[in-house]
Amino acid sequence: MSDAIKHECGIALLRLKKPLEFYIEKYGSALYGINKMYLLMEKQHNRGQDGAGLANIKYDIDPGTRYISRYRSVDPQPIKDLFSYVNKRFQDLHNSSPEKLKDANYLKNNEAFMGQLFLGHLRYGTFGKNSIENCHPFLRQNNWMTRNLVVAGNFNLTNVDDLFDLLVNIGQHPKEKSDTITVIEKIGHFLDQENQRLFEKFSKENYSNKEISSLIANQLNIKNILQNSAMDWDGGYVMAGLFGHGDAFVLRDPNGIRPAFWYEDDEVLVVTSERPVIQTAFNVKWESINELSPGYALVIKKNENTAIEEKIIESNNLAKCSFERIYFSRGTDKDIYLERQKLGSLVTPHVLKAIDYDLKNTVFSFIPNTAEMSYYGMVKATEKYLTDVKLKKISELNENDPEKENKLKDILSISTRAEKIMVKDAKLRTFITQDDSRDEMVAHVYDITYGSIRRHEDNIVVIDDSIVRGTTLKQSVIRILDRLEPKKIIIVSSAPQIRYPDCYGIDMAKLGDFIAFQAAIALIKETGKQGLLDEVYKLCKEAEKNGTLKSENFVKRIYEPFAYQQVSDKVSALLTHKDINAGVQIIFQKVEDLHEACPGNTGDWYFTGNYPTPGGNKVVNKSFINYIEGVNKRAY
Repeated sequence: MSDAIKHECGIALLRLKKPLEFYIEKYGSALYGINKMYLLMEKQHNRGQDGAGLANIKYDIDPGTRYISRYRSVDPQPIKDLFSYVNKRFQDLHNSSPEKLKDANYLKNNEAFMGQLFLGHLRYGTFGKNSIENCHPFLRQNNWMTRNLVVAGNFNLTNVDDLFDLLVNIGQHPKEKSDTITVIEKIGHFLDQENQRLFEKFSKENYSNKEISSLIANQLNIKNILQNSAMDWDGGYVMAGLFGHGDAFVLRDPNGIRPAFWYEDDEVLVVTSERPVIQTAFNVKWESINELSPGYALVIKKNENTAIEEKIIESNNLAKCSFERIYFSRGTDKDIYLERQKLGSLVTPHVLKAIDYDLKNTVFSFIPNTAEMSYYGMVKATEKYLTDVKLKKISELNENDPEKENKLKDILSISTRAEKIMVKDAKLRTFITQDDSRDEMVAHVYDITYGSIRRHEDNIVVIDDSIVRGTTLKQSVIRILDRLEPKKIIIVSSAPQIRYPDCYGIDMAKLGDFIAFQAAIALIKETGKQGLLDEVYKLCKEAEKNGTLKSENFVKRIYEPFAYQQVSDKVSALLTHKDINAGVQIIFQKVEDLHEACPGNTGDWYFTGNYPTPGGNKVVNKSFINYIEGVNKRAY
């Protein structure tokens, strides 16, 4: 994506099913679990640039021995810093007493991160301070094992204010108003209640307090805790939690907005945000990996060898995030690889029309590297079109034409012209903040391959994952491409027009930032429809006053007077800098083609405004109010 937006967070949960001695004997190292966690987190590095954290729980530890380990980092290279810290003590042990690295009993009782249950998190903060306090996993401590709670997740809730009030009304005093604190305290509240329920039950049966603690650990009802905790949550989430005694869970939102996958065999159980990560780390086939069902929790009991999926919330409106398929998730996933190619293929007919089918004088390329798969799909679709053209031309050849062989060679030599036109200069940083000077620097973030096109003769077609704000396109990409002096520049978005904010985790929060919204506003002013803005603003303000902002997305009305192509054409005009000599056209994927390419991920609220939860409507309407009132902040 040429526009810089935040990624999704990532999780990695690992349960080692065998005692530490088993992994030392079979794999020759006590660090088997730590090494696997490093792989699982590093292979999801695209999901975490702001911080990383790791927690570990030891099983069956004597009182007085630390059994929960946690370390978090907001270092510029947080994963490296995290595992450097974790591994340093083992390197020191190797240098001083190497025999202890093979002594499972010593390691279990004396060294951190030597337990059987791990939870890792990669943070990509959509907002908030980038500090240790904001970094997962979060820890809710207690002197009773079964009341300790470790939580990490990939989530954003739209109704934090309401949830905060619920906590206050039950007598809590949360230390801050954030979705993470709200989540852990809500789960913690019902965890406390479940502990109390079991304590009262077993107290009537004359067990000692020590025996009761053990019974509670065995019979903790995780399904009940999660059902009570999550009933009021509005948002997209994959929530992972560890309990101090060794149980664990991973809960997915009922709309399936955020992804989660899990794998289990005799030795391990693992859960991650992306499927190919598990395939790589454990060398297993994709067919062996399960997708966690929306509205379900994967419940992992310490004393049971197999995890089970438990239904927590009824799932009536599936809306798996399509942006996961377009951009966020790793393209090495089997399905995502094919889907991204399909995205490029389906937009190709519109590209061919835009260049008047003049493939002889058109060069195809892509920016950035994550758009490469869509690019391959576009090139393959172009080649398929050329095959039909060649067959038609060959059928029209005259058998008696003395030039038939030469003409046949010319026909067969027709092919798609594909070049690596743009290269990103990874070393260039735009530290200058003054607008004029910064624009000059931004214009050099990318560089071009000179000589790749013929001046004033060739068209350039460049495909991008998506176009959000269009800032990089206008200030950098299009200006750089224009240096090659092409006849026409066509920028293709494999995603549809982004018209509405996301409130479920992606950093696309303000309406006024979106180039598609700016285009609609420009069209409204050009056509004398300013009254429409007043009408929508009035509807939003009345709903805010009546407490009904969640009822309907009023902002949809802004786009209703205009055809899809009108908005695209206006985007083209807005992104064409005054100094550009070539013609510029922006082509967006159609929503119906997106659904054809990604049939399993129909969550498209940023394109259509069809939010899967009531909180989404509230956010978009509030965002419009902020836009009209000149308030430059998020609506959630």
